[in-house]
Amino acid sequence: MKETKRVAIQGIAGANHEIAAREFFNDYDVEVVPCLTFQDLFDAVKADSQLYGIVAIENTLVGTIQSNYTLLKESGLTVIGEYKLRIKHNLMALPGVKIEELTEVHSHPMALRQCEAFFRKYPHIRLVESDDTALSAKELCEKQNRTIGAIAPKLAAELYGLKILEHGIETNKKNFTRFLIVSQHGKTEIDELFAQNRINRASIVFSLPQAQEVGSLSKVLTVFAFYGINLTKIQSNPIVGREWEYLFYIDLSFNNYTRYIQAVDAVRPLCDKLTVLGEFELGRQSHKE
Repeated sequence: MKETKRVAIQGIAGANHEIAAREFFNDYDVEVVPCLTFQDLFDAVKADSQLYGIVAIENTLVGTIQSNYTLLKESGLTVIGEYKLRIKHNLMALPGVKIEELTEVHSHPMALRQCEAFFRKYPHIRLVESDDTALSAKELCEKQNRTIGAIAPKLAAELYGLKILEHGIETNKKNFTRFLIVSQHGKTEIDELFAQNRINRASIVFSLPQAQEVGSLSKVLTVFAFYGINLTKIQSNPIVGREWEYLFYIDLSFNNYTRYIQAVDAVRPLCDKLTVLGEFELGRQSHKE
């Protein structure tokens, strides 16, 4: 029998968070714990030492989810992995319903925007915003309304007994969301990866001294370059209560763990405060069509 991993997701069963969780933990049985909001997700993982969390952090079309960086930093949890999920939007309805019978299609606003080109062929269909893609599918199942459709993942159609009328109706087929996996047991997970020589990526956050010298950020980045550390992402968030000062969230990739540690130690004196959010293995990317 496979070991079971309990994973907190934002949203309900059938959401993309669940799909990403199952694909990341594909060697385990996965029990999902649905959470209404990302704050609820972080609170749940903090309260349960046996629970993992999976959190969307950025999307190739809409960019970074900045609020989740803040929640991650404040939670004290550790990033122990990442996964990049291909987002595929599917039009679904009750069994036996044809697309010509639909008068409305419900989904998350982002999903609706990403499928607008498809619906130009069906001007009689009104697009209606909802809180979540999978929730739209669940509510359609509960209400049994044959004039309403939903845009949601394939898993949602399977869970709620819906029929997919059209697969992959998103305009841009290069739509990926990057998820971070968080845990209370970051040190244990990191030690296991370290023993297997598999750590090659890290996320850190730092601020600069209040009396910033000219080029202070550039100096930090130059140190990483000197040690051969590649910056794959940099994101700045305002520090509340400190006008025109920022937290810098940086993703690093490297081939030499010792050089990475040396680089972090070298930049600490240049920073007001530096926190390592997690050290992990470069995440896989789904290629499912």
